Amino acid sequence: MMSQFAQEVFSKGEARGEARGRQEGRQEGRQEGRQEEAAAILLRLMSRRFGPLPEEAVLKVNTAEIHRLEIWSDRILDAKTMEEIFAE
Repeated sequence: MMSQFAQEVFSKGEARGEARGRQEGRQEGRQEGRQEEAAAILLRLMSRRFGPLPEEAVLKVNTAEIHRLEIWSDRILDAKTMEEIFAE
């Protein structure tokens, strides 16, 4: 059995850990939401520009990190082919 002091310390630590976990979860959720929205916009623009998209292009966009999606989104303005968007 824990002393009253030990129980209070444990409870405070547990509360801080839960709060930190909720905050990290919200941050991850926002980041995931940004990625999903950027991917959706890029796919919409690509399909308007190039017509129906190959499944591999959709998969590539949907699994890309946000910084890569931003680069590809900038490229769509000048790209004449889909390959130009994804060029390294």
